[in-house]
Amino acid sequence: MARTPVWKSIAATLEGEIAQGLYRAGDKLPTEAALAARFGVNRHTVRHALAALAEAGVVRSRRGSGVFVEAPPTEYPIGRRVRFHQNIRASGRLPEKRVLRVETRPPTEAEAASLGLAPNAQVVVYEGLSLSSGSPIAHFTSTFPAARFPGLAARLEETSSVTEALRLEGLSDYIRAETRLTAERASATQALHLAVREGDPLLKTTGLNRDLDGRPVEHGETWFAGDRVVLTVSHDDTP
Repeated sequence: MARTPVWKSIAATLEGEIAQGLYRAGDKLPTEAALAARFGVNRHTVRHALAALAEAGVVRSRRGSGVFVEAPPTEYPIGRRVRFHQNIRASGRLPEKRVLRVETRPPTEAEAASLGLAPNAQVVVYEGLSLSSGSPIAHFTSTFPAARFPGLAARLEETSSVTEALRLEGLSDYIRAETRLTAERASATQALHLAVREGDPLLKTTGLNRDLDGRPVEHGETWFAGDRVVLTVSHDDTP
């Protein structure tokens, strides 16, 4: 009778413990050394088992951090009033934004055209990561007309919420005017930020937000980790 390979038995044991809730979504598994000691095998065997679980989508390895139990994809609706924190909380998870940079600079041609900017205008750029219960799900870059929101850069340093920063600048409401969906491969930098492999598929949204008078407010580009979100386009116009 053929014997089950040891690595496969380890993978099955860990998957069973995850299914029982002993390790929950987002939890970090014990280190390779700890697992090797537990099962009485070498680290290569443990690595083989963890690789099988990763291929099955049960766990995910984060470079330099360890191996974590994978969470089901986050439902992320895209509608006229897109609010990151509200969307993530609605899915029962904890929202978080991590600021990578806030700066004021000249716009690119695409940004100038999208925001309807005059020559020599400046934009406020906000780049960051969106996380759902500690797991990075998106890398984004948003640009705003600097002349209209002169204090926005400082506001974004105070709060990671775009909605709150704009409210503090006097804009109480805005809506999504258009969204373009495409697919791209993760760059080396994005792979590092999103804990994916370089070349992995990302879902990209390019959007324009306007105030209720139709004036452009925000040009945004967001790259979602393709296996961590389910994007739903909503046509509901209600607040």
